[in-house]
Amino acid sequence: MDRLFSPDGEQALVAAVRNRPLLAFDFDGTLAPIVARPDDARVPAPVARRLQRLAASLPLAVITGRAVDDARRRLPFEPWRVVGNHGAEIEGAARAAWVHAAIEPARQCLQANAGRLRDSGVWVEDKGASIALHYRLAPDREAALAAITLALAGLPKHLEVFGGKMVTNIVAAGAPDKGQALAALVAECGASTAVFFGDDVNDEPVFDTALPHWLTVRVGLDDPGTRARYVLDSLADLPRALDLMLEAIKATR
Repeated sequence: MDRLFSPDGEQALVAAVRNRPLLAFDFDGTLAPIVARPDDARVPAPVARRLQRLAASLPLAVITGRAVDDARRRLPFEPWRVVGNHGAEIEGAARAAWVHAAIEPARQCLQANAGRLRDSGVWVEDKGASIALHYRLAPDREAALAAITLALAGLPKHLEVFGGKMVTNIVAAGAPDKGQALAALVAECGASTAVFFGDDVNDEPVFDTALPHWLTVRVGLDDPGTRARYVLDSLADLPRALDLMLEAIKATR
């Protein structure tokens, strides 16, 4: 993996920003530290101030696994767009009824196993177009994963399951992912390129499908197989990356 904070990485980031890209960021683990209780997640003030300045100069989007309404109320700055549910829910667009309906069999499976999941410390979050099974607070995470596996054993093939950082996600097969969402936003705003920061499994579709002139960054060194072009060592390095972008914008004026 090539680090963003290297001569090549910094030069690539500055060059991308000077081409007036769409800037896009995941939320949890990228803009906000991952916390034990998802409802406690907040964007640190130093990051929020920099993002507000960036959003005043370039189109800036947040693409998250959270529902749009949930993500929006946690943003102490004004992004151009918010996309939720791993790419399936675009702010301001009509809700895709088929995506919500497709999740219904998962709800039935989870309801039938509600007691087992609860006793294992699994918290079920139904976000409409996707469902998240959180087990970060489970006293025995292996037992929690076993309970999740058992509960989802009867899911129909039109549903997809993928992991994350102490979470298992359920989405409808064929629903837009983050990679498709970012491509749609680039087309909508007419940007010539894109810069994307993410940190988890559901960000890999962006890294996998990014065009050669896009710049993608994974936050954290936990996945040596990531397809991101560059990596940041940790979320603590994000303010420095944002400052590089702000300096590049200033230099072009």
